[in-house]
Amino acid sequence: MQLPPARGPLSAWMADSLTGADAVPVPAVAATDPYDDDLQLALWIAYELQYRGFDEVDPDRQWDPGVIAFRSELERPWIDWLTANCPVRPGTRPVASQLRSLIDSNDGPRLAPYLRRHATREQFREFVLNRSVYQLKEADPHSFGIARLGGAAKAALVEIEADEYGGGRCERMHSELFRTTMRWLGLDDAYGHYVPDVPAVTLAVSNVMSLFALHSRWTGALIGHLAALEMTSTRPNRQYAAGALRLGATEDQARYFTEHVEADAVHEQIAAHDLCGSYVKEHPEALADVLFGARCALTVDDLFAAQLLSSWTGMEAQRCG
Repeated sequence: MQLPPARGPLSAWMADSLTGADAVPVPAVAATDPYDDDLQLALWIAYELQYRGFDEVDPDRQWDPGVIAFRSELERPWIDWLTANCPVRPGTRPVASQLRSLIDSNDGPRLAPYLRRHATREQFREFVLNRSVYQLKEADPHSFGIARLGGAAKAALVEIEADEYGGGRCERMHSELFRTTMRWLGLDDAYGHYVPDVPAVTLAVSNVMSLFALHSRWTGALIGHLAALEMTSTRPNRQYAAGALRLGATEDQARYFTEHVEADAVHEQIAAHDLCGSYVKEHPEALADVLFGARCALTVDDLFAAQLLSSWTGMEAQRCG
């Protein structure tokens, strides 16, 4: 994968540093929100070094002290924004019950119903294109948590991740099923291909889980983030599947979505009770982090949905006008 084009001084410094360009002063980091293209791209590049890296970057740069220090500077305003915009109030009920209440109280944009009933093929294509930034490495960020867990929590996370990776069968890996959907829509299914084309909030969806994945301090938030994804997956994916079939997809081309309808109905219970419940029982001080991770997943995904819907409804209003 090639380094994506810079979007400002932060991402330019990161790219130049990784490729050995002439040294320039480290830029000040002032951005604080998930809509800042430069901040989110710089973070995405820094995080990607811990996944597959880049063709033109020496793999040893993964642990370059200057790059790690700059990544930490980028993370500070990002963490500040998440903390300010994703508040939680831990209670005394079981963590699974608190997760359910958190999710049930979330009233985000209705992206899934729109894709089911109204989206054009081009709009559905744009949705899938944006989702490819994360879905082509689906499960990878949360897998970082396996080594940090023990006992029942570890077993639960491995059970969920094993399904995500197709139970050892390549053609059943969820990332491979997503590639089939991409090819139906005429999209390039190469890993990271559309990073240069997506907005900051799409990168933020990926960056929030990478933040939690790469820091042991955020282990509770990482599993809470996963729990929120699993507990909010079944209904939207049923609607995504219906929308894809309405637009002419075959059952194979829509299987990524239908697979999640079935798998995540089971994963929901495992994630809430066996994973988060077991972890909080062993680490009661981590309850707030678990809920925080779930809240972050919901909040950033809502921002992603709102941006897509706003773009589409705005274009429709222009056409009607």
